[in-house]
Amino acid sequence: MNKLRINIISETVFSVRGHGVHTAYMENLLSLKKRDDVIVTTNVRRPADVIHIHTIGPYSLRFLLFGEAKLKFVSAHVVPDSFVGSLVGARYWKPLSALYLRWFYNRADGVFAVSSEVVTELKKLGVKKPVYLVPNTIDTTPYRVTPAQKQQIRKKIGIPKDKFVIVASGQVQPRKRVDSFIAAAKALPDMDFIWIGGIPFKGVAANHRAMQRVMDNHPKNVRFTGVIEHDDVVPYYQAADMFFLPSMQETFGIVIVEGAAAGLPVMLRDNTQYRVTFEDWYLRGSDDTFVKIIKSLARDKTEYKKWQAAAAHIASKYDASAGAQQIVDIYKTALGNTK
Repeated sequence: MNKLRINIISETVFSVRGHGVHTAYMENLLSLKKRDDVIVTTNVRRPADVIHIHTIGPYSLRFLLFGEAKLKFVSAHVVPDSFVGSLVGARYWKPLSALYLRWFYNRADGVFAVSSEVVTELKKLGVKKPVYLVPNTIDTTPYRVTPAQKQQIRKKIGIPKDKFVIVASGQVQPRKRVDSFIAAAKALPDMDFIWIGGIPFKGVAANHRAMQRVMDNHPKNVRFTGVIEHDDVVPYYQAADMFFLPSMQETFGIVIVEGAAAGLPVMLRDNTQYRVTFEDWYLRGSDDTFVKIIKSLARDKTEYKKWQAAAAHIASKYDASAGAQQIVDIYKTALGNTK
């Protein structure tokens, strides 16, 4: 049987990393490379059966318009709302971004939506090409940790063994509601809070000066790692006791799966998209209840284990092996329909 030739495209390899799109691209690439029924390349200019694009910049656009392939797919990691609270002045150029995204996605043969919310947004946007619900997935294996390993990691990165540690991950930007994370830390001075990430887009990031001041003037019990390589991210999850992301909007939230894969109870802001994607497997909070929920998990071992077990469902559902199979099945079905 002839193997499918797949060319995965992402300009994050050459530009800004430290954000979820690059992680999703890497996870997609690595999960497909583990299969024996496909031949996978990345960012190469040679004929393929499928070109699969993860980014929307000029480099990816060249492959979308001129790349040699039987079919071209695009993963829709961003919708117009993704830019608001992320990049400078996005509320003013959001209509232009909507026009561009509609045009870009409609140049593909199929679009992978990373959540049900994105499926809806793509239809509102006017995307006419086939849309497939294909959630982001990760290889959950590297995140798993034993209690003994957790203590070793804590010692290495300077976390006391008896501290209750809350971790978040993502770009430091208004949309992520870093202010809510800081507020919880101020209310719980006996606990440690770690935000994995920084400002990868620097001057073009929304409110970047204010966000930098937040990073420079945080409470003593808060640590910002800044932008770090993904291999350096994993130990922070493994050293923590709980994952807490107060973000207002995510197209999917691959960091949530990472936290769950490390065996952490997950707390998110209560919104419709999370309910659809992560069902009843996470704690739903608000600015009025975040602190109360953290206290409850820290004090009640039974409650903690309940939500730790719930988060295990997130890790299982969004493990990379299942995601790779779904993607390859879509490739093969679509290619069969072109014959």
